[in-house]
Amino acid sequence: MGTLGRAIYTVGFWIRETGQALDRLGCRLQGNYYFQEQLSRHRTLMNIFDKAPTVHKEAFVAPSASITGDVQVGQYSSIWYGCVLRGDVNSISVGSGTNIQDNSLVHVAKSNLSGKVLPTIIGDNVTIGHSAVLHGCTIEDEAFVGMGATLLDGVYVEKNAMVAAGALVRQNTRIPSAEVWGGNPARFLRKLTKEEIAFIPQSATNYSSLAQAHAAENAKDFDAIEFEKILRKKFARRDEDYDSMLGVVRETPQGVTLNDDVIPNKAPKAS
Repeated sequence: MGTLGRAIYTVGFWIRETGQALDRLGCRLQGNYYFQEQLSRHRTLMNIFDKAPTVHKEAFVAPSASITGDVQVGQYSSIWYGCVLRGDVNSISVGSGTNIQDNSLVHVAKSNLSGKVLPTIIGDNVTIGHSAVLHGCTIEDEAFVGMGATLLDGVYVEKNAMVAAGALVRQNTRIPSAEVWGGNPARFLRKLTKEEIAFIPQSATNYSSLAQAHAAENAKDFDAIEFEKILRKKFARRDEDYDSMLGVVRETPQGVTLNDDVIPNKAPKAS
């Protein structure tokens, strides 16, 4: 970081410190009533010790997700609502095109009983289902972890392998390529079909596309959101045939273009 960068960082630091000081002063002035206000102190990206998250500019991180410490998120990856990636005592690496779905938890282990260092490494085009728990494990490219699955320290999931929903994979288990493992404790169930193997990267691609839509919506400013609320309220129940029967004419305000997603159930007219 050059001289200018350090100066900008310092100014930013003191502005934030001033804001926190004003907040504390306000709480003291409010006395016993300040606790009634629900002030969220959530930060999507947060440093811990000397470690800071690194997120690619073309990755999507949902506003309610929490990424803390030594975490890297690659291009076109998506971290969905309610996820926690906590890289405090070790590192977390998420490759490109990977999706970690809602309410999943990714953590690390400093080391196991034998002294082996256990970061969490997730490859490219991996799908992690909702509410999965990954702890100090490695997942190779184009693997699939089902909803609610738990992977403990030292687990290794090879490329094109699948962990079934709800599975508990015990420590140091290795799941070979093209196999499905499930149950508690997880065990080999069967081989994957060619169609299922092809589905894994396709699932990751689908989520990358979906993440772009969510990113665009989250990037809208307050005025744009409020304006769309008004449009939806005004046109939500628009039925051209019914309006025609009643003789009602609904006109779109001049200069306003209504997208298909603004008017629910809008279908193109047959020519």
